[in-house]
Amino acid sequence: MNVKNFIVGGIVGGIVDFLLGWVIYGMLLKDTFPKPEGAGAENMLFIFLGCMSFGFLISFVFSQGEGVSNIAAGIKMAIGIALFMGLCNSFFMNMYKETIDVKLMAIDILASLVLATGVGAVIAMVNGKMK
Repeated sequence: MNVKNFIVGGIVGGIVDFLLGWVIYGMLLKDTFPKPEGAGAENMLFIFLGCMSFGFLISFVFSQGEGVSNIAAGIKMAIGIALFMGLCNSFFMNMYKETIDVKLMAIDILASLVLATGVGAVIAMVNGKMK
Protein backbone atom coordinates (compact mmCIF):
# COMPACT_ATOMS: atom_id res chain seq x y z
CA MET A 1 0.00 0.00 0.00
CA ASN A 2 1.24 3.46 -0.90
CA VAL A 3 0.71 5.37 2.35
CA LYS A 4 1.21 8.78 0.75
CA ASN A 5 -1.50 8.09 -1.85
CA PHE A 6 -3.78 6.73 0.87
CA ILE A 7 -3.46 9.83 3.06
CA VAL A 8 -3.65 12.46 0.30
CA GLY A 9 -6.43 10.59 -1.52
CA GLY A 10 -8.39 10.15 1.72
CA ILE A 11 -8.19 13.83 2.59
CA VAL A 12 -9.09 15.03 -0.91
CA GLY A 13 -11.84 12.40 -1.24
CA GLY A 14 -13.31 13.34 2.13
CA ILE A 15 -13.39 17.02 1.23
CA VAL A 16 -15.04 16.25 -2.12
CA ASP A 17 -17.60 14.06 -0.34
CA PHE A 18 -18.36 16.86 2.13
CA LEU A 19 -18.78 19.49 -0.60
CA LEU A 20 -20.84 17.26 -2.92
CA GLY A 21 -22.93 16.15 0.06
CA TRP A 22 -23.64 19.78 0.90
CA VAL A 23 -24.82 20.41 -2.68
CA ILE A 24 -26.84 17.20 -2.99
CA TYR A 25 -28.28 16.77 0.51
CA GLY A 26 -28.01 20.32 1.80
CA MET A 27 -29.38 22.10 -1.25
CA LEU A 28 -30.99 19.81 -3.84
CA LEU A 29 -32.61 17.26 -1.51
CA LYS A 30 -33.01 19.50 1.53
CA ASP A 31 -36.78 19.03 1.75
CA THR A 32 -36.77 15.38 0.65
CA PHE A 33 -35.51 13.82 3.87
CA PRO A 34 -37.55 14.72 6.96
CA LYS A 35 -35.76 15.23 10.25
CA PRO A 36 -36.60 12.69 12.92
CA GLU A 37 -38.99 13.91 15.59
CA GLY A 38 -37.17 15.75 18.36
CA ALA A 39 -33.97 16.12 16.33
CA GLY A 40 -31.87 19.18 16.90
CA ALA A 41 -29.48 20.90 14.55
CA GLU A 42 -27.09 18.84 12.46
CA ASN A 43 -23.69 18.21 14.01
CA MET A 44 -21.40 19.50 11.25
CA LEU A 45 -18.33 17.95 12.89
CA PHE A 46 -19.88 14.50 12.69
CA ILE A 47 -20.99 15.09 9.11
CA PHE A 48 -17.44 16.13 8.21
CA LEU A 49 -15.92 13.14 10.03
CA GLY A 50 -18.35 10.80 8.24
CA CYS A 51 -17.31 12.29 4.89
CA MET A 52 -13.64 11.93 5.76
CA SER A 53 -14.25 8.32 6.79
CA PHE A 54 -15.81 7.58 3.41
CA GLY A 55 -12.93 9.32 1.63
CA PHE A 56 -10.40 7.25 3.56
CA LEU A 57 -12.36 4.02 2.96
CA ILE A 58 -12.33 4.56 -0.80
CA SER A 59 -8.69 5.67 -0.70
CA PHE A 60 -7.75 2.58 1.32
CA VAL A 61 -9.40 0.26 -1.19
CA PHE A 62 -7.85 2.12 -4.13
CA SER A 63 -4.34 2.08 -2.65
CA GLN A 64 -4.22 -1.69 -2.20
CA GLY A 65 -2.07 -3.69 -4.60
CA GLU A 66 -1.08 -1.65 -7.62
CA GLY A 67 -3.68 0.99 -6.80
CA VAL A 68 -6.51 2.48 -8.79
CA SER A 69 -5.23 5.43 -10.78
CA ASN A 70 -7.61 5.45 -13.75
CA ILE A 71 -10.63 7.73 -13.35
CA ALA A 72 -13.06 5.33 -15.07
CA ALA A 73 -11.91 2.42 -12.89
CA GLY A 74 -12.15 4.64 -9.81
CA ILE A 75 -15.71 5.63 -10.60
CA LYS A 76 -16.75 2.04 -11.25
CA MET A 77 -15.18 0.73 -8.05
CA ALA A 78 -16.51 3.57 -5.88
CA ILE A 79 -20.02 3.08 -7.25
CA GLY A 80 -19.85 -0.62 -6.35
CA ILE A 81 -18.74 0.17 -2.80
CA ALA A 82 -21.36 2.92 -2.39
CA LEU A 83 -24.15 0.72 -3.70
CA PHE A 84 -23.60 -1.93 -1.04
CA MET A 85 -22.96 0.66 1.68
CA GLY A 86 -26.17 2.48 0.71
CA LEU A 87 -28.19 -0.72 0.77
CA CYS A 88 -26.70 -1.70 4.12
CA ASN A 89 -27.39 1.72 5.65
CA SER A 90 -30.94 1.83 4.28
CA PHE A 91 -31.81 -1.59 5.64
CA PHE A 92 -30.43 -0.80 9.09
CA MET A 93 -32.01 2.69 9.21
CA ASN A 94 -35.42 1.18 8.49
CA MET A 95 -35.29 -1.85 10.76
CA TYR A 96 -37.73 -0.42 13.33
CA LYS A 97 -40.14 1.28 10.97
CA GLU A 98 -43.53 -0.25 10.34
CA THR A 99 -43.91 1.38 6.93
CA ILE A 100 -40.91 1.68 4.64
CA ASP A 101 -40.66 4.51 2.12
CA VAL A 102 -38.97 2.62 -0.73
CA LYS A 103 -38.89 5.75 -2.89
CA LEU A 104 -36.95 7.61 -0.19
CA MET A 105 -34.55 4.68 0.13
CA ALA A 106 -33.96 4.69 -3.64
CA ILE A 107 -33.35 8.45 -3.68
CA ASP A 108 -30.82 8.11 -0.85
CA ILE A 109 -29.00 5.26 -2.58
CA LEU A 110 -28.90 7.18 -5.88
CA ALA A 111 -27.55 10.25 -4.09
CA SER A 112 -24.87 8.04 -2.51
CA LEU A 113 -23.93 6.75 -5.94
CA VAL A 114 -23.56 10.29 -7.28
CA LEU A 115 -21.37 11.21 -4.32
CA ALA A 116 -19.26 8.09 -4.81
CA THR A 117 -18.76 8.96 -8.47
CA GLY A 118 -17.12 12.24 -7.51
CA VAL A 119 -15.09 10.76 -4.67
CA GLY A 120 -13.91 7.79 -6.73
CA ALA A 121 -12.93 9.99 -9.68
CA VAL A 122 -10.94 12.45 -7.59
CA ILE A 123 -9.12 9.77 -5.58
CA ALA A 124 -8.20 7.88 -8.76
CA MET A 125 -7.01 11.15 -10.29
CA VAL A 126 -4.87 11.91 -7.22
CA ASN A 127 -3.40 8.41 -7.35
CA GLY A 128 -2.62 8.85 -11.06
CA LYS A 129 -0.90 12.19 -10.49
CA MET A 130 1.18 10.85 -7.60
CA LYS A 131 2.59 7.84 -9.49
